[in-house]
Amino acid sequence: MTAKGPVNDFDSSFDAEVDVLVVGSGGGGLTAALTARAACLDTVVVEKSPAFGGSTALSGGGIWVPGAPSQRREGYSPDPDEVFGYLKQITGGLVSDARLRQYVDSAPKMMEFLENNSRWFEFVWKPGYADYYPELPGGSALGSTINVPAIDLRTLGDEEQNLLAPLALAPKGIWFAPKDLRLFYQVRQNWRGKAVLFKLIWRMIRARVFGDRMAAIGQSLAARMRLACKEHDIPLWLNAPMTELITDGDAPGARVVGAVVQRDGKPMRIGARGGVIIASGGFDHDMDWRREHLPLLEKDWSFGNPAATGDGIRAGQKVGAATELLDEAWWFPAMCWPDGRLQFMLNERMMPSQFVVNGAGRRFINEAAPYMDFAHAMIEGQQSGVTHIPCWLITDTRSFHRYVVGGHLPIPKIPFAPVPTGFKLPKAWLDSGIVKQADTLEGLAEQIGVPADALRETATRFNELAAKGHDDDFNRGDSAYDNYYGDPTLPNPNLHPLTKPPYLAFQIILGDLGTSGGLSTDEHARVLDTEDRVIDGLYAVGNASAAVMGRSYAGAGATIGPAMTFGYVAARHIAAQRAEEVPAQRTEEAPAQQTETHTVPTAHDNARNA
Repeated sequence: MTAKGPVNDFDSSFDAEVDVLVVGSGGGGLTAALTARAACLDTVVVEKSPAFGGSTALSGGGIWVPGAPSQRREGYSPDPDEVFGYLKQITGGLVSDARLRQYVDSAPKMMEFLENNSRWFEFVWKPGYADYYPELPGGSALGSTINVPAIDLRTLGDEEQNLLAPLALAPKGIWFAPKDLRLFYQVRQNWRGKAVLFKLIWRMIRARVFGDRMAAIGQSLAARMRLACKEHDIPLWLNAPMTELITDGDAPGARVVGAVVQRDGKPMRIGARGGVIIASGGFDHDMDWRREHLPLLEKDWSFGNPAATGDGIRAGQKVGAATELLDEAWWFPAMCWPDGRLQFMLNERMMPSQFVVNGAGRRFINEAAPYMDFAHAMIEGQQSGVTHIPCWLITDTRSFHRYVVGGHLPIPKIPFAPVPTGFKLPKAWLDSGIVKQADTLEGLAEQIGVPADALRETATRFNELAAKGHDDDFNRGDSAYDNYYGDPTLPNPNLHPLTKPPYLAFQIILGDLGTSGGLSTDEHARVLDTEDRVIDGLYAVGNASAAVMGRSYAGAGATIGPAMTFGYVAARHIAAQRAEEVPAQRTEEAPAQQTETHTVPTAHDNARNA
């Protein structure tokens, strides 16, 4: 679809016109909108789904930003050159130096901009959650994950009902700050863990007595983003999918000048004088497309936004955009219960008395490794012809009684508790087939379909290494990242022999937080065509673009951090371009004349969703 004629003054072929059209209301899109609005650019955000927040609202809410203002306030300033070297090493040459350098340099500026932009932004850094490769040069054992405090969702007013809800709703009043979760997993190891349990009970009581509707992590971040946009009168249209991009011609090199958006069931042609920023997410739930690029994917095991089906990526392809890494995702090993409910497997892989085996009954990786690395090992193993999807976490009864496993809380049975409690394995778990139990390793091997002698040999070898305190085979426990959810009471927080039967096996499938491949972009977030040429007027950020992390993951928040950073970068680039274009146009034009303008209204009453 093309539009003819200039778009600097109102073009009658459009139903409305803005400076910047943002497609998608996650962290990347809303950061772009706030940045564009701060540069006095008319901006509108369109969202396909009936709820705002995208995958950001479903996330842990961490933002990986080395050198963030909140770090500097605490006296910690990572060296940018070292951080660049760290990213260059973990991305292995898949990402240009220009993009990596832009991220390192612009991420702290983005956070400083947001802090100065709105009273709703409050960023905090609490050291201790290590980067995922802290032993590499430029990596940090202190970590660079930035978070926001919890917020009472009542501050959203009518917009509260429009916030994308988590896929698994917690009991009323239950919410975890980032540090709470780690301590909660230590409920049987120390009093700090027990204190978190009492804190959760108090939060439940407060919610019932005072009506608190507190939200943390991704819910808090998305809510704060929306509040800031309302503060700056940035319109957000829900139920308004972008169906195609509009260019000023059909030949290669045509400029993107707008997009068609469905609103109230009708197509609306919106001109974008400065550009269109695609921030619409990946194609998490388009399984045909995903299997085309990675045939071994069995089912839709994605934790990503239910609305993420790749619309923005396809729209870019139709105007000539190139794509990269379409076989990649933000992988996350998980359990999938018979009703389809997905459950992260995070702390379980770091707890001491366990190991993971493939279909041959053998260990194949450091179980505590970053989830991307663990999942890549599953994929590579499956492609080798040995079953790795699913694989099985093997543990014992002592571990079940001491650690949080599968969401089970190892405390005396509490009737009507919102999570499983008690010291007996829930019958529903065994009935599901996702969890197996046997009095002997040989019996367990039969249940999970692996060779009994191999499982016995693996367990014997693991117990020997655990007793010695070092994993000579896979170095589990050597990294500060491994230790984070381990048992701090042990010499090696990640190692202890299996001791007390019955033995348990938990099935692990290949989950993900969303796809991480998409439109090819340069260091300004401009979309590139198949000849590596810039497509003028088109930008892509977040999961709609190929990840600046390549096939790796620098640390917690390395999805949202780049999305927000390149949203900021894209809007700044458009603002700079507009600043150059507008004076030039005024010089070339005849004496100024009054012209009718048609722009998207920004008053509060029209900023709300129609």
